Amino acid sequence: MEQGTIEKVSVLIIGSGPAGYTAAIYAARANMKPVLYQGIQPGGQLTITTEVENYPGYPEGIQGPEMMVHFEKQASRMGADIRYGLATKVDFSSTPHKVWIDEEKEIHADTVIISTGASAKWLGIPSEERLNGYGVSACAVCDGFFFKGKEVAIIGAGDTAAEEAIYLSKLCTQVHMIVRRDQMRASKVMQDRVLNSPNIKVYWNSETDEILGDKKVEAVRIKNNKTGDTLEIPVSAFFVAIGHQPNSAIFKDYVDMDETGYILTVPGTTKTNVAGVFAAGDVQDKNYRQAVTAAGSGCMAALDAERYLTSIGH
Repeated sequence: MEQGTIEKVSVLIIGSGPAGYTAAIYAARANMKPVLYQGIQPGGQLTITTEVENYPGYPEGIQGPEMMVHFEKQASRMGADIRYGLATKVDFSSTPHKVWIDEEKEIHADTVIISTGASAKWLGIPSEERLNGYGVSACAVCDGFFFKGKEVAIIGAGDTAAEEAIYLSKLCTQVHMIVRRDQMRASKVMQDRVLNSPNIKVYWNSETDEILGDKKVEAVRIKNNKTGDTLEIPVSAFFVAIGHQPNSAIFKDYVDMDETGYILTVPGTTKTNVAGVFAAGDVQDKNYRQAVTAAGSGCMAALDAERYLTSIGH
């Protein structure tokens, strides 16, 4: 397409994790000629994951990036048009829906499947960025295995942090859990599990001052925000579990979301409040956030889009 021309498509899929690729597989097989834009991180969060051992059908496990290559190849083979590019603006005020790619290319789509995922929140300290991948991780379930038999730290106070601390406690000799306030946000049952795990030590009223280490994580320095005292804890890994941010900002003027930006869908479907716009995967799921649940909702989105197109006579 020449720049400045408008491209018309039946199904536009925004995002390329398990949800987007599965939607593309189903839509292509239904002869809906889907166009998928991969976004800033082709393959999504799984490309920063190493071993995936919990996806059915891979008895030996598989590397996250390799798995996403498989998904992409399958979608391509079915006839999906997969492109590199980032959706930068949308206008869902009338039909067809308008989406701009890389701020210049305009696409008019009868249906849009939003599968832009969610990104881990980070503390924003330089040492965290510098050592990311060298002991700093935002996914204990992904990377905990590499620190088997070692001491690790985790920061966070919600259910995810509690779950990940318990997961780590089964692999690591000692888990140092850093909690900013004098209590956790996690549910009572999760808190009890943490506090009853003999090898999880909780540091209340504490913040991360610095992650220490030259080429890899060697220790974390924490600061008590009541007393101002600092403490250095030798650890081999530092896990950040302070939540995820759904990648939904460009849709906020049109699509209903919860207070944290997760897109709201009609329960049991992928339908949003905008007719012809569907949401799948982590951008609308803050509970499960697994590759297999994302793929399942991608399938649902393609089927929902197909039924919608039939209903409007396409």
